[in-house]
Amino acid sequence: MEPRAPCQAAAPEAEAGRKFRVLVGVTGSVAALKLPHLVSALLEIPGLEVAVVTTERAKHFYSLQDVHVTLYSDTDEWEMWKCRSDPVLHIELRRWADLLLIAPLDANTLGKVASGICDNLLTCVIRAWDCSKPLLFCPAMNTAMWEHPVTAQHVAQLKAFGYIEIPCVAKKLVCGDHGLGAMAEVESIVDKVKEVVSQHDGCQQR
Repeated sequence: MEPRAPCQAAAPEAEAGRKFRVLVGVTGSVAALKLPHLVSALLEIPGLEVAVVTTERAKHFYSLQDVHVTLYSDTDEWEMWKCRSDPVLHIELRRWADLLLIAPLDANTLGKVASGICDNLLTCVIRAWDCSKPLLFCPAMNTAMWEHPVTAQHVAQLKAFGYIEIPCVAKKLVCGDHGLGAMAEVESIVDKVKEVVSQHDGCQQR
């Protein structure tokens, strides 16, 4: 992937009337195969601008050519920074975005976020996130992993940070098991984003 210039935060005088910016984080759950559909559905929301941050493992589940927005990965972070005057990508993305949506959030990254670990571009964005702005997360993992006691602890920790869970659902999983752990349907995720955007628009009009 070729490095690109980072998303630039808008100047204060340009803030009014600009699009609402959604940064989608995608991790290495098989539910990442829904990323192209999720991005396309988000782009149908009027007044929305979308970019994606992917983990390296998530790339296994979708084709880069099917994601029609700017997509960032770990390579971009390191290739963009050469000297002290260069922008730090995870900070630029945090400044750029109005909403961070992590879909799917796999068990491994869930544990990292709950513990404060930031060892890739996405987890660095999350660790640097401005908690006055919404962060939505969509857990996705095998049922046995979801039912492990540590998962409830991790989800509770993210909620204690002020992050908003879009709960997983029960269905037959790709592995063949049936039960809780599947990522929420794309339509449900998009509806939640619409709700957040609507609340933002309402505050802007007051």
